[in-house]
Amino acid sequence: MDRDVLIKQYFEMGLKYQDIQNMLEERHNICIGLRHLRRLMRAQGLARRNYDDLRQVVDFIHSQLQESGQQHGYRIMHARCQAYGLNVRVNDVRLILKYMDPVGSSLRSARRLQRRQYYAPGPNFIWHLDGYDKMKPFGICVSGCICGFSRNVIWLNAFHTNNDPRVIGGYYLEAVEELGGSPVLLRGDYGTENVRVRDFQIFLRRNDEMYQRSYIEGTSTANQRIECWWGYLRREHMNYWIQTFSHIQDTGDFSGDFVDKNILRFCFLSLIQNELDIAKDIWNNHHIRPTRNSVAPSGRPALMYNFSNLWNARDYLCPVATEDIDTCKESATFRSSKPCDDDIYELCTSFLAEYGIAPPKDAAGAHNLYQEIRQHVRSLL
Repeated sequence: MDRDVLIKQYFEMGLKYQDIQNMLEERHNICIGLRHLRRLMRAQGLARRNYDDLRQVVDFIHSQLQESGQQHGYRIMHARCQAYGLNVRVNDVRLILKYMDPVGSSLRSARRLQRRQYYAPGPNFIWHLDGYDKMKPFGICVSGCICGFSRNVIWLNAFHTNNDPRVIGGYYLEAVEELGGSPVLLRGDYGTENVRVRDFQIFLRRNDEMYQRSYIEGTSTANQRIECWWGYLRREHMNYWIQTFSHIQDTGDFSGDFVDKNILRFCFLSLIQNELDIAKDIWNNHHIRPTRNSVAPSGRPALMYNFSNLWNARDYLCPVATEDIDTCKESATFRSSKPCDDDIYELCTSFLAEYGIAPPKDAAGAHNLYQEIRQHVRSLL
């Protein structure tokens, strides 16, 4: 990729000049000084103080407050503005939110969070995986995994189940294949849904003398890193969708049966996955502030994960042979491109084609489509 394109990409991610320089050198073998970097950025018109028109920012924040953005504090909303391509001061976002969402701002500012002590020596030393079942009554289950050292989210996927061990194993194998290795330790909860992940982890680490201890089981409440992150996900992203589904249920348009769950997945699953992708990107590129826990690093999760040497730590990723991954794949299941049951999917796609309806792009469109398809499908039963 062209050097100037990379500089612009990292600038728009909100990285500091020093971080951009480190990324270029470590990841792309491009060595330039900070003064030269600043000259290149000036030539592209990249400057932190070239702020966008506040009217655009207000319009964007107003649109976000209509959906999951109503859960955001000003720091996450600022990160969302940056992800959208808006250059704006953090303080401006804070003041806009205080004016546009005074109740939410006062509630968030009154909250104080106390954290437990936690230690991991470096990235990929331990991964924490867990399922998020708050939307399970509506037929949508979320699975996530986070690096204990960097807090970088490894995967965050929505599907119709969190109970099938072959599916959870598929998530794990996709991550291992993409990264080229497995963690030293994998921490999961008690339960049959993690048996394939446990077997895959032990199999891939079988040449290590401590391989039998490479998978750790425990209670969900003690799985600290991922349980803490679920709180962030609910607070900043998922609460809006849970309330949307609860409203559909309260109005009598969702009975919880097989048909309704599959129609809801057809209409909403891609939007939920898009929200999860946004949540993952914002989190991995936001700045974690220092805490009283002196052994917990602070910084951007993506940088701490990829450039651990800057935090005097090393990467513990354990290389894995491709043939071993292929062997494990025979016992795993990977997500289908169809969001729901095959028969319901055919009925829904036929309905869209017959009436020339495009797939929904927002929650309101998905809600309307859900009601129309539900009425159509129920009339056929």
